Amino acid sequence: MGHEGTGDDGHGTGSDGPGTTADAATATAEASAARLKERLYATITMISVVIGLAASEHVDAVGATATVLTAAVGLWLASLVADQQAHRVVHGRLATGAELRRMLWVGSPLLLSAVGPLILIGSAVLGVMELPTALYAAAGVNVASLFGWGWYGGVRMGSGPALALLAGALDAAIGLSVALVKAAAGH
Repeated sequence: MGHEGTGDDGHGTGSDGPGTTADAATATAEASAARLKERLYATITMISVVIGLAASEHVDAVGATATVLTAAVGLWLASLVADQQAHRVVHGRLATGAELRRMLWVGSPLLLSAVGPLILIGSAVLGVMELPTALYAAAGVNVASLFGWGWYGGVRMGSGPALALLAGALDAAIGLSVALVKAAAGH
């Protein structure tokens, strides 16, 4: 990922010190966990966005595309600003180099959250389905992905199939709850 071998302060630790392989593995695992957290956050947020669009009476494909893109880019920029602000407060300087690359890498799944909805909006443009159907399908795909991540987390923890399914169901229930609250709010 280009930032292995960096310590908590983001500076290279070199390859001569003891434990650098373990440090690199820990940094990589932490970056992966942070990326997944951003992906899950963006998925839940995008459920709300597409349900709001589907419930709108005056949405068209161009407006839906612009809204989905704006939401994803806005989330990414907000995350980047927050990361940079936190870095300035903690370290007394701007993040640069490897630190900045790590911030960009960790935050990139926020942008990926738009891909599924955009593909489904594109299918509506091509006449495969109506736009509201595409937007509800995007919400459904996102809820299903929450189930998948929850299930996979349960499997990775060694919980067994029943508890892994329960973990997936609970994560999907969170996504479904977001969709239902947004739909009930009507905007």
